Amino acid sequence: MRAVVFERYGTPAEVRDVPDPEPAEHGVVVRVEATGLCRSDWHGWMGHDPDITLPHVPGHELAGTVEAVGTRVTGWRPGDRVTVPFVCACGSCPACAAGDQQVCERQTQPGFSHWGSFAEYVALDHAEVNLVRVPDGMSFATAASLGCRFATAFRAVVQQGRVAAGEWVAVHGCGGVGLSAVMIAAASGARVVAVDVSPKALDLARAFGAAACVDAASTADPAAAVRELTGGAHLSLDALGSPATCAASVAGLRRRGRHVQVGLLPSADGTTPVPMARVIALELEILGSHGMAAHTYQPMLELVRAGVLRPDRLVTAAIPLAAAPSALAAMGTAPGSGVTVIEPWS
Repeated sequence: MRAVVFERYGTPAEVRDVPDPEPAEHGVVVRVEATGLCRSDWHGWMGHDPDITLPHVPGHELAGTVEAVGTRVTGWRPGDRVTVPFVCACGSCPACAAGDQQVCERQTQPGFSHWGSFAEYVALDHAEVNLVRVPDGMSFATAASLGCRFATAFRAVVQQGRVAAGEWVAVHGCGGVGLSAVMIAAASGARVVAVDVSPKALDLARAFGAAACVDAASTADPAAAVRELTGGAHLSLDALGSPATCAASVAGLRRRGRHVQVGLLPSADGTTPVPMARVIALELEILGSHGMAAHTYQPMLELVRAGVLRPDRLVTAAIPLAAAPSALAAMGTAPGSGVTVIEPWS
């Protein structure tokens, strides 16, 4: 099969032929019809993820059809249309037993712990726990956008963030995850303030329901601007992942507000400064959000089916596999607005 492969961190990847994967006895092989390009893939390519072993094939947001099944798989068969969370759970550890597969103690992640979906085929573990059936009529491009950014945003806003109608929600960073969060929060009846350095990203945020926008490139203190617009956000998300956006998200909250960290925060020593004095004084909540378990997809899929949520509108570009290496490298300087989908067979 053809796949995007890199041999060293931060150096150009290339498309080349590699062996086709085989399913584990508890897993499947999926023919990849569409896969998203995510900033997490860029972090992996840069060497920020210790699970990656070189040479490596990135990619973790995918949708396609089951090509082959392992000997112990009974609930899936070739031809089934599927997507998958980026966290593939084991199904048997204490976290999984509690229903918290998104923090599985023995999780695997395509594109990180093993070769991913920037390829014509990808192997996925523990299929009975992790596969999600793609509804009839949903495009593979739309389904691919669910597996990381949209599902991650849904859980961050609805399940972790506990959004309520009428609340002010600030979203810092309006790439794929951030724009998904804007759409989900607005559909939940919240008033959304979108914060980004890109005018294009802010235009998309307005189109997806943002009531107000803050251009962080021309605003000296984005957190102060959020407070002025809202009186302090009830809920704020760092959907980018940087020390500046994390601090601004916390600083923009009102008393007893809730900060949800969604974007990854790599640093040399593994820590990120957080204004904890404000957290204490205002009794703020600091929450993490790490994907969404497969068994909790149904409410989100129902909202998509009903047209309340429109993840298809987030897909702004479709590129062939040959264009993926340059698009991956470009994310370091221009994370992009909306969702770019790779179609390996185009």
